[in-house]
Amino acid sequence: MTLSNLPPLVTVFGGSGFIGRHVVRALAKRGYRIRVAVRRPDLAGFLQPLGNLGQISIVQANVRYRNSIDRAVEGAQHVVNCVGILAASGRNTFEAVQEFGAKAIAEAARGVGASLTHISALGADASSASAYARTKARAEAAVLSIKPDAVILRPSIVFGPEDEFFNKFADMSRTAPFLPLIGGGKTKFQPVYVEDIAETVARSVDGKLKAGTTYELGGPEVLSFRDCLETTLSVISRKKTLVSIPFGLASLIGSIASLVPLIKPPITADQVTLLKSDNVVSKQAEAEGRTLTGIGLLPTLLVSVLPSYLVRYRPQGQFTGSGKAA
Repeated sequence: MTLSNLPPLVTVFGGSGFIGRHVVRALAKRGYRIRVAVRRPDLAGFLQPLGNLGQISIVQANVRYRNSIDRAVEGAQHVVNCVGILAASGRNTFEAVQEFGAKAIAEAARGVGASLTHISALGADASSASAYARTKARAEAAVLSIKPDAVILRPSIVFGPEDEFFNKFADMSRTAPFLPLIGGGKTKFQPVYVEDIAETVARSVDGKLKAGTTYELGGPEVLSFRDCLETTLSVISRKKTLVSIPFGLASLIGSIASLVPLIKPPITADQVTLLKSDNVVSKQAEAEGRTLTGIGLLPTLLVSVLPSYLVRYRPQGQFTGSGKAA
């Protein structure tokens, strides 16, 4: 096969992460050649079986270092940026990873003439009190100034086998005397399935989404924080008291927990700030068809997937409630 006859090459930054690995699989199923750019290639070998022999290659790249980004996009026809962090740590600050990194990836994509899909987040707001939301918004602005034809995807809270929300609270329920309802548990989310996001990314690579457009991705239901925790407890067959914790106290706990070395805090003050705003698809995006249903996808229900990966948190695992038939 000559070089001109090879399938298009797609570089996926952050391809070993939660969303990234599903994106890689969706692209592999379509036959694309995939170059996965990650900080630790030695920890990304699990991606290889997602494609055919030689279809997926893994290279080292760190979005804080421009030269590694340039190497990773050489020869690519499309670039996907899945890189994002929920909490800053050391040199991996929100500004370095989510802002500088996104800008550098966009510049590199422009340099090789590649199209670009950038994964942002619902709630991205340049005037937000949250550093996470501010840097997400500034990254979007930078990406569009460099690549006006870029496709930007803004998902709500994402669920799936490796998620850090439902897994976290399900795990917490095994030992904690109660589960916290931060701010009273009134914050609204629109949980979206990771596979639906991956399919949307794949369609953008196919050229089926409108260039230069920002899509808001949410599931079929709007659920409160309380609804999410109650659904989790129901799925894992556990009963726990839900205790309301004011935003101020939760922020203090997050600030103190973040000071403890070598331990990942259960929540940060910045995440508490995010919880003060609802995380749902806007009416404008719905009206303009910039949603999953707008592009012809049927969003996946939370309860149709949650039991498949939270089963391990049940008191007796898969045999919980099965009686003698187990």
